[in-house]
Amino acid sequence: MNDFSSLIQPDRGQPAHLIHLVDKAGFDDWMKAQNEGVRAAVRAQKFTAGGYEKAILPGSNDDDWAVVSGVADTGSLSSWCLAKLAETLPGGQYRLASGEAGPALFGWLTGQYRFDRYRSKPKVHEPRVLLTGEVARIPAILAEAEAVALVRDLVNTPAEDMGPAALEAEARKLAERHKAEMKVTAGDALEQGYPMIHAVGRAAARIHAPRLIEMQWGDTAHPRLALVGKGITFDSGGLDIKPSAGMALMKKDMGGAAHVLALAGLIMASGLKVRLHMLVAAAENAISGHAFRPGDVLNTRKGDTVEITNTDAEGRLVLGDALWHAGEDKPDLVIDYATLTGAARVALGPDLPPLFSRDMAAAAEIATLGKACDDPLWPMPLWHGYDDMLKSDIADMVNSVSGPFAGAITAALFLDKFVPKGVDWFHIDTFAWRPAAKPGRPKGGEALGLRALWRYVQARYAG
Repeated sequence: MNDFSSLIQPDRGQPAHLIHLVDKAGFDDWMKAQNEGVRAAVRAQKFTAGGYEKAILPGSNDDDWAVVSGVADTGSLSSWCLAKLAETLPGGQYRLASGEAGPALFGWLTGQYRFDRYRSKPKVHEPRVLLTGEVARIPAILAEAEAVALVRDLVNTPAEDMGPAALEAEARKLAERHKAEMKVTAGDALEQGYPMIHAVGRAAARIHAPRLIEMQWGDTAHPRLALVGKGITFDSGGLDIKPSAGMALMKKDMGGAAHVLALAGLIMASGLKVRLHMLVAAAENAISGHAFRPGDVLNTRKGDTVEITNTDAEGRLVLGDALWHAGEDKPDLVIDYATLTGAARVALGPDLPPLFSRDMAAAAEIATLGKACDDPLWPMPLWHGYDDMLKSDIADMVNSVSGPFAGAITAALFLDKFVPKGVDWFHIDTFAWRPAAKPGRPKGGEALGLRALWRYVQARYAG
């Protein structure tokens, strides 16, 4: 786990290198205000105030240097405009020459994220410390950065070390920290109460037994908020086996579980006035003589039956049982996170998770909040015109539709059947992975849609 707590400090006048932020519109005026030595250094480094560009500025002695960095707009800083500096500057203390960092404090932290668990010789990392007068912002920024780091750590960990038992251990750490109640239903005990979770995970039960991990926290008098996460710790595709290229990233298929663990941590640490019910449906979708098969008909906790048309559409099965159980306690709001469909990536790419909701106005509100904090989501229609695609000839429904159309929508429609009517519900089909590095956002496991929903939950239950 990355410790960011020392990387942003209150500014009490400590020695520090200055960071000048300049945009294209103000670059000429900024240059005119500098002495000839600084102007010469800027020209020599071919600095033009482009985004993420930087130049080192000479001072009166070797230790008295500063830096200038290009940003899109000095009047509206993004979360990421300082992240490249946090990744590349020499270790030491820094402060902005003018103005406040605001949201850019977040990228200063996440730009210094490292995942070194499996390196025999971890790279030496000298911390870059930013001094700020925005002392009141520090706790909230630290909490969000640490939540994002938790998601990254869990998703980056290989499946052998992040099986269902390891997810349970992470939940127990969280429960102990915040004095929450824990309940785990595992192995064959799942067969009666959560038959779809049992069916998906039974092929790996000897080593990585499936389980439903539950945590409850908060005053029972407060509104009930349920967080449900897909915890498929590795997805071979089952008997509908994936090609090797399709399996390469399947350690990340528990990314939904990582998101709800991180969001639950934020909620409990803040003391939000909710009765929190966190559920993680954890299983490995493996292959053995005990694996569930195409053509099988599974019972569900709800009582409906599901014909298996694709064993590689297993995430919606484990979520179905967990969502129905969450709904049994009459929640005010249900939020689920899942690395559910490739169709969502085809539609919106890796960076933009689709958001499904029964309330499009609320979905639009979340999208606005996400845009404001550089954590975008895109509202997608829960289009019931496609319900017929889920019909089965022999059971109440199929788990996967035939044909290439509307894969993300029909997966969401399947989940909708397991959320009780009249309950507010958001489904986030997140990728939980960044295929290429960007400033503040390294390649690998990633929290996508976490901060947006955190802001929505804070606003909804602020009173």
